[in-house]
Amino acid sequence: MRFSRLGIISLVLLTVLIGTNCTYYNRVLARKNLVDGGTAYKNRKFDEAEQNFRYAIDRDPESKEGKTARLFLARTLHSQFIGNRQEIAKAEEAIKEYKGVLAQDISDQSSFSAVGSLLENLNRDAEWQQWIVDRTNNEQVPAPQRAEALTKLAAKKYSCANEISDVEPVKKTVTKEGKQIFEFSKPQDPATFQTFSGCVQEGSELIDRAVKLDNNSDAVWSYKANMLVQQSRLAEMNGNTQQRDALRAEADKAKERFTELATARKAKEDALKAEKEAQANAANSNSAKQ
Repeated sequence: MRFSRLGIISLVLLTVLIGTNCTYYNRVLARKNLVDGGTAYKNRKFDEAEQNFRYAIDRDPESKEGKTARLFLARTLHSQFIGNRQEIAKAEEAIKEYKGVLAQDISDQSSFSAVGSLLENLNRDAEWQQWIVDRTNNEQVPAPQRAEALTKLAAKKYSCANEISDVEPVKKTVTKEGKQIFEFSKPQDPATFQTFSGCVQEGSELIDRAVKLDNNSDAVWSYKANMLVQQSRLAEMNGNTQQRDALRAEADKAKERFTELATARKAKEDALKAEKEAQANAANSNSAKQ
């Protein structure tokens, strides 16, 4: 009986040891596949990269390496589709993989943006709209990212409004007091004017929500200024010159805020770039000395 128990214990230990070694071996291979896939991707050998990333996912799907491989598989499939727009299946699978990454990390903004880009490329406008709207309403998403999604929606409304208000005969160049200025009048077609008014109102509401979520985004303030300009044109079309002038002044302030934030962001990016270059130069210098 003692021998039988000892045999069972030995068998269990052997099974655990084999399983542990197998898991470790798969993890090592997954890491190798991830590195090889990254090298192939960098060299634009996308078929080779795709194969390696798939191997890494299959061998160790739940590890950090497996999750990273899923993200890079999505990027590889995305790149293959961009290279050949007939590869619709690649785009579909890329969307699926990006969404899988987001399911694990809702704040992965690059994956969110990539899905939106692919939906636009596939001309799936309604799905794109819903994808962005859902992001704006998801309180688990960081506020700056929700603001960015709102800005994307506002940008569409701005384009809609500007395509109507920035062309003749709605926009005319006139001379007053020796200066050439622009004047804006209602489109002759009432339906077109209604579309313009709707886009201005909806775009303004969207960008105001974005400002509340992220008051320090230069992109948000850029579109805030743009929508104020459209509001001033709408006021002029309605014959309300006092409101027009007030909105123009407000737009100028928004432009100043945008410039201030954009300048600060650029300075921060330049400083970070200079720091990285200094660190790289220091590392190369130390290597040369050794």
